[in-house]
Amino acid sequence: MVIPEYLNLWIFPSDGKVIFKKSIRLPMERSKVFIGVAWPYANSAIHLGHVAGSLLPPDIFSRYHRLKGHRVLMVSGSDQHGTPVTVRADKEGVSPQQVADRYHEINKRAIEDLGIEFSLFTKTHTDNHIQVVQDIFLRLLEKGHMELRETMQYYCPTCAKFLPDRYVEGRCTKCGNENSRSDQCDRCGATFEVGEIADPVCITCNNRPEMRETKHHFFKLTDFEDQLRSYVRGNDHWRPNVKLFTQNWLESGLKDRPITRDMAWGVPVPLPGMEGKVIYVWFEAVIGYLSASKEWAMSTGDPDAWREFWTDPEVKGYYFLGKDNIPFHTIIWPAILMGYGGLNLPYDVPANEFLTFKGEKLSKSKGPSIDIPSILKVFDADQIRYYLASNMPEGKDADFSWEDFETKVNNELVATLGNYFHRVLSFTQKNFHQVPPLGEGLEVETEQVEGAIAQAIAEVDANISSCQFKRGLKAIMDLAQFGNRFFDSCAPWSMLRSDRDRCGGMLHLNLRIVQTLAVLAHPYLPFTTQRLWAFLANDGAIGEGSWSEITKPLNVGRELPEPRPLYRKVDIQQEERPFSGFEALDLRVGVVKEVSDHPNADKLMVLKVDIGRPIQLVAGLKAFYTKEELTGKKVVVIANLQPAKLRGVESQGMVLAAEADGEVKVLTPSGPAEPGDRVTSGLSPGGRPLSLQEFQAFVLRTGTVLNDQEADVGRRVRADTSGLIKGPQAAFFLPSEGAAVALPLFTERKVAIGVDGELANGAKVR
Repeated sequence: MVIPEYLNLWIFPSDGKVIFKKSIRLPMERSKVFIGVAWPYANSAIHLGHVAGSLLPPDIFSRYHRLKGHRVLMVSGSDQHGTPVTVRADKEGVSPQQVADRYHEINKRAIEDLGIEFSLFTKTHTDNHIQVVQDIFLRLLEKGHMELRETMQYYCPTCAKFLPDRYVEGRCTKCGNENSRSDQCDRCGATFEVGEIADPVCITCNNRPEMRETKHHFFKLTDFEDQLRSYVRGNDHWRPNVKLFTQNWLESGLKDRPITRDMAWGVPVPLPGMEGKVIYVWFEAVIGYLSASKEWAMSTGDPDAWREFWTDPEVKGYYFLGKDNIPFHTIIWPAILMGYGGLNLPYDVPANEFLTFKGEKLSKSKGPSIDIPSILKVFDADQIRYYLASNMPEGKDADFSWEDFETKVNNELVATLGNYFHRVLSFTQKNFHQVPPLGEGLEVETEQVEGAIAQAIAEVDANISSCQFKRGLKAIMDLAQFGNRFFDSCAPWSMLRSDRDRCGGMLHLNLRIVQTLAVLAHPYLPFTTQRLWAFLANDGAIGEGSWSEITKPLNVGRELPEPRPLYRKVDIQQEERPFSGFEALDLRVGVVKEVSDHPNADKLMVLKVDIGRPIQLVAGLKAFYTKEELTGKKVVVIANLQPAKLRGVESQGMVLAAEADGEVKVLTPSGPAEPGDRVTSGLSPGGRPLSLQEFQAFVLRTGTVLNDQEADVGRRVRADTSGLIKGPQAAFFLPSEGAAVALPLFTERKVAIGVDGELANGAKVR
């Protein structure tokens, strides 16, 4: 039940018509809400999937509660100890801490630029976090919920080390995903124990690991099976997808899970004889909610302040995350808390499904990724927030497309909401210069407007409080649509000369709608609603306790500032689709199986290449490679080039090679790749056969990665290189000669396309 914070007082004249008079705020005790947000790995820039799945929903929820005057503690941070960080560090040849700290700062800035406000956004590689994790580990060990066992783990003889989960990939035995992690499938969400993945390979050397015995501590999940079943049954308010996922886990039977692993980067196991072992990140990261709360408390000067959010049974804890994290928050984290004792269990886990791009999950390491630092250079934060809120994957996966982004921003945010704001404010300011009074004789219109406002308040209140954010936004847009219709029905342009007082009264009612929308939309659009608040001649800013401002009287007689449009239209083709031409290409990884001399040309070779199917190519590489050097080499082939006979021998494509200063080097994958892997760079591959002349019009160059947003292709250009490493040469597509942006070439598995040797940056690819 939602307790109202204000009381509407009404008067009833003799004619029986109801007239809204004013609103009085009711005194009430401030509620407390805890919000935990999933910790993004500090191995790359966060992308749209993170924002839609686990960052924007809690910010909307937190802002709403603070508007209501509730006390909110919202915490998260960078997961710096995960193997994605060490994998990235290995590729770059730097320490894991260097990678983790770099991306912590990048992501923290991106989060702030999006207007997402945390009580504390910290990181896991802190003395405080390590101490809290080790304390919980030792408490669970002392209470008998930990056990040291002999266990089999993946070991790579080639790399001479035990392999953490993300260093092993294979085929998911549940859905057949060929690129599943060894501990969890990103496609279907299935989790695996060591040895359960099919066809495992070491991602470092691409060889098959073996199983070896080692000692690790296990967390005895089975100790809590009955408690967890009771806990889950009692949470009928959970989303259906969350409850079903959790129940399926429980019904399949819980297993004790290894809680430590062999590696150096992470929280050390605080026991003698366990040197070289750290606490598993899946166990450690969820403890971050507690350690961050304690760090926040210390920053306030009251080290015990965290307790009121964790030990008061009246405080509800909400955890926002993506669906792949559900069992860690509905089973494992509650079990840890049960074992530790004395702390609140999660009240709700409103996990979102995935945001996909052309049906594929957005990912920092695999598949397409649209990172936040890059998109914020092109679009306003509230444009991004609006689109993701309206397309939030709450009950099922939602697909992102640039066309849909353009449609929703232009047709909804700009044409409906922004247009209504500007029509009302600009007409009133131009013709009245100040907030006009309501006047007399508008009882019917007042009732109509107040009824629409009351309905919107109730719907937004009910939906956001129950984590139904798309429905909450729809209620706001419904009120904006009502406002547009009401403004049209008022026709103030016609009334201005015939009845100026009535015109002012009608504009007063429209301003009431605008003021309501400013507060209701604030959790979704914090930047523009603050500006809107000032355009209404209001003092201060929308913030804590502002929910009651929805129904406050307008500042009648106060001068209105000149308004400016709050939202701008976007043109995706011009602003965000510079690489659409790349989609004409069908580039594939190939392996050269056989090389022979061309029978009729001294400088040409005939190559038999496997690109998932056998093809024959004619290549002018004889002056630069021997037959032995090419045989077995992985190359990149344009597979949709029209077949042509070169000196009497058919060529069914072309091997891509870069040329500079008389040197020629073929393009080659910089990491694991199989014959037939597409080089898509996150876009759709082409299918139409291209002529050689058409292909030669494309601009392909070599270059080096400078940072996550820039590359050197003979000159500095903007490029989303967040999935690539600095140093080695890579291949880039440019929309045109002299373009200021470039697209790095990489496979569907996010393996960058490099150069078989060193050439000057800017070398032409042919």
